[in-house]
Parts: sequence; C-alpha cells; structure tokens
Amino acid sequence: MKVIILCGGQGTRLKEETEYKPKPMVYVGGKPILWHIMKIYASYGFNEFVLALGYKADYIKNFFLNQKALTNDFTLDTSTFKVNYHMENREEFDEFKITFVDTGLEALPGERILKCKKYVPKEDEYFMVTYGDGVADIDIKKLISFHKNKDLIGAITGIHPKMKFGSVKIDKKDRVQEFSEKPIMDDWVNGGFMVFKREFFNYLKFGETEHPALKRLVKLNELALYKHKGYWGCVDTNKELDELNNLWKNTPYWKVWK
Repeated sequence: MKVIILCGGQGTRLKEETEYKPKPMVYVGGKPILWHIMKIYASYGFNEFVLALGYKADYIKNFFLNQKALTNDFTLDTSTFKVNYHMENREEFDEFKITFVDTGLEALPGERILKCKKYVPKEDEYFMVTYGDGVADIDIKKLISFHKNKDLIGAITGIHPKMKFGSVKIDKKDRVQEFSEKPIMDDWVNGGFMVFKREFFNYLKFGETEHPALKRLVKLNELALYKHKGYWGCVDTNKELDELNNLWKNTPYWKVWK
C-alpha cells in the first residue's frame, strides 16, 4: 500500500528553520521529521512512499539521493571520482522505496494528493496519506483494520490536541483554584495518518485543500474517525520542535521501530 506524505508547505511559523529548508526536513534527534514519519510506517511493513513535494523540493531530493555519502565513511579518488563506501560497520539500513513528485510551489494539499494519483497503481484498492510534520505512537495496522471494517471511503486519525494556552479553574465565588498548563482538549482533531479507498481521488479537486474533499465524504457518511489516545506531536512552532527534541533524548513515544 502506497503512503503519500504531504511535503510541500512552507512552514511559515518555523521561519528560522524553514527559510533554508522545507518543514519536513526540520531535524528531530539528528534526523528530519520526515524520516521519523517514514520509520513509523516502515515498522509496520509499509515502506513505499510518494512524497508530494513543493517548497524547496530539491532539498528533500538531495537528502535521500546523497544519503549514502552523508551517512557512511567513504574513500574518494578525485582522479577518477570512483567512490568506495565503507559500509561494513553500518548497523542499520532504511528500506524505503520513494517516489518524488514535484507537485508545484503554490499547490494546495488536495491538489498535491491528486497529482500523486498516477503513482498509486490502479490495482491498489487502498492508499494512505499523512502530513509531513506530525508523529505518533500509532499502530498503522490497527488503523487499516479499522478502516476496512468500517468499509467506508475514508478514515482519518483523531487526536486530542493540547491547548496552546494554560487554563484557570475557579470556584463559584470566582476564586482561582488551579492552574493547568496546556491541558488536553476534549475535541477530536485530524492528526493525519489517513486511509482511503482509491475512489477518494474522485472527491479531490485542483485548487483545493484536502478539507473540502473530506467534507464531501462527510455528507455521504463515508468518513470514519479512528480514535488515537496515545501520543501525537508535530513541529508547527519552534517550541514544539524543542519539545520533540527533548522527548527524543528521554521518552521518544513515537519510536515504534527497534
């Protein structure tokens, strides 16, 4: 099953990081968050990715094309440009199969997904989509099983996000009883990690985000929500990026791979 990852946004709220590189290439624990997302899927056996590129697409292409040189010792003969890679001591190899699709600088997410259609084989009944900035300790196989059992066109993963501001609890006399630092909200929010039947492509339109297409499914009662109550985090701001880096050092909840 192919996994489409939306990698084309500019990430304007991470300007210090994304002025020179795309948001999915922001580093968490010495690796791009895009790599972390791919490792989550690959740990469940889904290692065929279609990257919907846009802003600074070359940065992502170059990272993977040059990964062999960037992650290994090597000897270069500058007279012949012959390279000998010293890979005998390397402990881990990523087994990703990646299709890079330049979907345009200004394209919206729905259009980016649609432009990846031709790279999802016609015989594939299902495909997955997620955003290039969020990680979770999600069981992908359970998500897919949930989607197939519901037998609807689509399923999105719902998460309870943290409030951006702390809350204050008061008593009946308006006396402050407790401060709560960024409590978890009760509402469900789309956290990415979505599964669709192939016919979802018919509900996407050029010049739109993915939201109108999802709303079209809602009107037809063809969209389910998989409730994920575990960890979910993203790198929408510098503070969130710092939080993920700190978690990686101590408790990387989303590290579902060995």
